[in-house]
Parts: sequence; structure tokens; C-alpha cells
Amino acid sequence: MSPLERLRRGWSHAFALDSGEPLSEEERALIERLARLVVRRRMTAPALMALESSRPLSFMGSQVLAFAGPMLKLAFSPAEYDRLQGLLERRRSIDWIIEAITDGENRRRG
Repeated sequence: MSPLERLRRGWSHAFALDSGEPLSEEERALIERLARLVVRRRMTAPALMALESSRPLSFMGSQVLAFAGPMLKLAFSPAEYDRLQGLLERRRSIDWIIEAITDGENRRRG
């Protein structure tokens, strides 16, 4: 799917309410992997600040991934990258990612 098609598909429901659909196991694993990457690099505070400040714009943030794609594809496979982009289009995704990063940081600190 081209970036333009993703943008059109995403904007078609940009102002819709969250469907309440739960995370799949693949999505949960992807969020955990992202959280481990952030915590391992000791980037928890900047990541949480960026996520919290972008919460109202999470859908647009998913579209920014199109520009950051080459760098993110170093850490994630193309399929995981596409799944991450789709996940960020969901309303509660920022909450799930913040929770996973916070839990990972709490485990790291013991």
C-alpha cells in the first residue's frame, strides 16, 4: 500500500471514536519490543515526553513514520514497521506504548 493510500485510509476515520478493539498478540509483542528498545537505550524520559505531547496527534504521528521509515526499518522488519504504523492510527495506541515503556522502566529499576 502506498503512503498516499495509507493517508487516505487513515483520514477516512481520523475523527472517529475508538472502536475498542483489543490488541492482537502480534501488536502486543511489537509494543513490548519497542518498549524494550527505548528502556535499553535509557531513552524513557524523552520517549514518554514525546508520546505524551503527541497524544492529540497520534494519527498524524503515524503518518510521520513514512518519513522516518528508513531509520526505523533498521530496528524493525518491514512487516513490523507497517504494523507499527497501523497501530499508531488507533486512538489508544499511545496509552498502550506509554504503559509498556513505563512497566519496562520499572522492571529495569527493580
